[in-house]
Amino acid sequence: MPALTPDTIRAATETLSRLTEYLRESPDPTEAFTLVEPLLDEYTGLPIQLADILRALARTVQGHPDTPRTAAVSLLITELRSAAWEQSDQHVLQYVLDDLRALCKSTPVRGPESG
Repeated sequence: MPALTPDTIRAATETLSRLTEYLRESPDPTEAFTLVEPLLDEYTGLPIQLADILRALARTVQGHPDTPRTAAVSLLITELRSAAWEQSDQHVLQYVLDDLRALCKSTPVRGPESG
């Protein structure tokens, strides 16, 4: 695996920004679901990945010998871990996506007058 750099991480975030822009153009929902699905995978999607990244960052900072052992640092590390748990809880978005896709496929299209 090539070494990670700030540029490789920026490239990933730029790809996500491009996806956001694309979705704002109102593409076909089937295509939108297909593009978003990998991001919300319950095991490898963004919520789980970000949670793992936050936990690993907290562990890295806490375990480094040059990290100050202060209450302020401890509190911030705790906040990182709390944020990681909150992100992990978002793994259920995969089920929301599945349900939404199923409803879109099964519900007949109505005209604007049916609201």
